[in-house]
Amino acid sequence: MSWSRAIARLDAFEDAPLDPDLIDAFEAEAVRRKLSPLRFFTPSFRAYATEELQGCGAQSFPAFSITAGACALDCDHCHAKILEPMIPVTNPDLFEATARRLIATGGMRGFLLSGGSNRRNEVPYGRYFPAVERLKRDFPFLRIAIHTALADATQARRMEAAGVDVAMMDVIGARETIRDVYHLDRPVEDFEATLAALCETDMTVVPHVVIGLHYGRLLGEEAALAMLAAYPVAALVLVVVMPQYASAARPFRTVAPEDAALIFLGARQLLPDIPVQLGCARPGGAHKLATDAYAVMAGFDGIAYPAEGVVALARAIGRPVTQAHACCAVALEGLGACGRAA
Repeated sequence: MSWSRAIARLDAFEDAPLDPDLIDAFEAEAVRRKLSPLRFFTPSFRAYATEELQGCGAQSFPAFSITAGACALDCDHCHAKILEPMIPVTNPDLFEATARRLIATGGMRGFLLSGGSNRRNEVPYGRYFPAVERLKRDFPFLRIAIHTALADATQARRMEAAGVDVAMMDVIGARETIRDVYHLDRPVEDFEATLAALCETDMTVVPHVVIGLHYGRLLGEEAALAMLAAYPVAALVLVVVMPQYASAARPFRTVAPEDAALIFLGARQLLPDIPVQLGCARPGGAHKLATDAYAVMAGFDGIAYPAEGVVALARAIGRPVTQAHACCAVALEGLGACGRAA
């Protein structure tokens, strides 16, 4: 049965405006490249449950912000709102005490360390690294991820020495986006230099690319993908810009799911041997349903917080599914070049 016919039988997609030509293109690509099993990620960054999947314990994989809700850049696509649901830990003692309490009482198995940037897109993690090192020493099972922002080789080595397992950074391929959206006077080359420095460590490097970061326009995404394809990254996470975070003064338009889908297809073709995943951020509602469906059909290895009906779609086109209660950049075992299941 063709994918179009199989999807048409699913209640969730009865009124979903999926492009039949895209469905056919994805199906043709799948014939050429065998699709892997698909993993759905449900970390405890947010409350989540559907009829198909349940969320994990409230504190099994939380996110900490060392700056609480503050960010000096105040980028137009975010305005620091991404920090709001994170646990504020504004000094190392508070961070360490909170982490130890959550391990003891909340079953924490790992965490994301994040925070707002200074005006150079750097996060001041330095004084937190001794606490990270003590936590990793006392609880070696912890899986620790970090949003690196821009960093040099010395900072990358400090992250590695402290026990960070996974380094995540946004890769931006257009100088205009860095200048206008990030309010940052740094070139694209600084993002590549950070990527290079991280890849010189033993950390698992998982870059992110935000589709539509330039006010909802596609600009620089292909350049970003070409850049990271030249480095030994462990996986790629794609997200789609969320217009609701923008201000009325500098609004973002919504990226059409079909436009995102073309980036999905390009990423999967350009990076055939590593996991490509759809991360937490993307518009909700019908847009999310269509975006997630295209990610499944594009052969993505993982999706965070899938829309209701997407598990059924994956099974309808012959993709076995599993669930992981962790960040999609962390739970890579069994995916892609890290050990793809047969």
